Amino acid sequence: MERSLFLARLLGPTFVAVALGMLLNLGMYETIIAEGLHSGILFYLSGLLSLLAGLSIVNLHNRWQVDWRVVITVLGWLMTIGGTFRIVLPQVAIAVGSTIYGGRASIVVAALTTGALGAFLSFKGYVQRS
Repeated sequence: MERSLFLARLLGPTFVAVALGMLLNLGMYETIIAEGLHSGILFYLSGLLSLLAGLSIVNLHNRWQVDWRVVITVLGWLMTIGGTFRIVLPQVAIAVGSTIYGGRASIVVAALTTGALGAFLSFKGYVQRS
């Protein structure tokens, strides 16, 4: 199976599940985000996991073609940069995260964006044959 399809099939449903979880459990996600931004070890581990996942994607799929596959490459780079940022500059990353996740509206926007991205990748990975 082509790497792009494999990664779309892996990331798409994962993003959809995360988005649904966020939308169905807004109060819990507010707590999770608040605790994650104030617990050093959780913040560090999320950075480490994001860095590892991002580097895995970038090393397997660093394709800058002008088609849907570039979305996977961009996600890999964003995960790599975000993970590195959380490990190297945690105070700045916490300040940015606190600003971005300032309430329910921002969580809903993040969930809808994540869900749309997940639906797109799932469609490309499972439905469309190109």
